[in-house]
Amino acid sequence: MASEKILNQKIKEVEELAEKIKEAKVVLLTDYRGINVEDVTGLRAKLRNTNTEYKVIKNNITKRALEKCEFSGLEDKLEGPTAVILGYNDYLETSKIIYEYAKENEFYKIKGGIIDGKVVSAEEIVTLAKLPSRETLISMLAGALLGSVSKLAVALSEVSKQKEAAEA
Repeated sequence: MASEKILNQKIKEVEELAEKIKEAKVVLLTDYRGINVEDVTGLRAKLRNTNTEYKVIKNNITKRALEKCEFSGLEDKLEGPTAVILGYNDYLETSKIIYEYAKENEFYKIKGGIIDGKVVSAEEIVTLAKLPSRETLISMLAGALLGSVSKLAVALSEVSKQKEAAEA
């Protein structure tokens, strides 16, 4: 049986992780087998720029923290080596970074996660990561709106010219 000191330490770890999970907009679980320290350091640096944490935490601690936050459906994902990625700003950017990293490293796999309080599968995360960025979508919308406005302006100009020609 574990000592009281060790049990208290584990309880504290569960509490801290549960708080971070509650604060995070995105929580991703990944299998990090087959990657080296240098690669993980580079990935952590990219994630840090987006206010995202990359942690390797014992599966049992993660499982208890998820239970404390009342998230279910990820228990089967907590098998083997699991890294926990906690994004606090933009879930799309964090998902894109992890997806791109997984594409470059065949052993690195997305297992599942939580986005805005909803448990999602690895497939849903990949689908989301493939979407254009928010800025790209806004510029596409702006381009479409400007195109429509300019077509309207040309059409109104032509109508005006036709009326002037008819009156003359």
